[in-house]
Amino acid sequence: MGMPEYQTGLQWTAETYNTGNLTIFGEETSRHASEAMNTCYIASTYSTCSMEEIAAAAPSGVRWFQLYIHQRRDLSEQLVRQMESLGFQALVLTADLPSTGKRRDDLRNTLQFLSSVTLKNFNGAIEDNDYSEYGLPRGSIDPSISWKDIAWLKSLTHLPLIIKGILTKEDAKLAVRYGVQGIIVSNHGGRQLDGVPATGEKGLQQVLKILKDEFRLSMALAGCRNVSEIDQRLVQYSKL
Repeated sequence: MGMPEYQTGLQWTAETYNTGNLTIFGEETSRHASEAMNTCYIASTYSTCSMEEIAAAAPSGVRWFQLYIHQRRDLSEQLVRQMESLGFQALVLTADLPSTGKRRDDLRNTLQFLSSVTLKNFNGAIEDNDYSEYGLPRGSIDPSISWKDIAWLKSLTHLPLIIKGILTKEDAKLAVRYGVQGIIVSNHGGRQLDGVPATGEKGLQQVLKILKDEFRLSMALAGCRNVSEIDQRLVQYSKL
């Protein structure tokens, strides 16, 4: 399997451009692309396509489901059981969003859902008319989420459980202790809390060092003394 690729929140792309079917089929087309590239697609709780539509769009690819725990636990339980029945291969719990942060850019730009965009995984389940919290009524996300909820989720599904939102080695060790099968190091794109640490700073430095060393070695083996001596004869382009 290729490197997992987190594919959530595509409703924002659909809203921004609003070009025909993109508003409706944003997740489906991205699901096709993930299958074509043999990488993992992680569908969001807040998807604007239903789980059934995403599963049908590319049935043979690798797909996981990302879960926010709702205050109405019965809704979350329903989503977990539904995703397993549809052939999703893992459950990804977002652990760093007990409530939505004060996203000042969104407030400044008065971000709102288009009337044509709905969160289909919750169709008919919520009667509240206030959809001001990113497409859901305010206070929808359960702020009481804790490590004890791992056991509850594991009782609902036999699929692997991955925790998204880990930033410290202490939490990584706790995740292992509570029996999860994987973690995703993430700071939620920096949108939840100003000043939150960047993910993997030391790891990124190591990656850049490896690239720098490889680049220098490749130049030496190609007989290039400086970057200006690299021309098209020495470069191969791969079509992605």
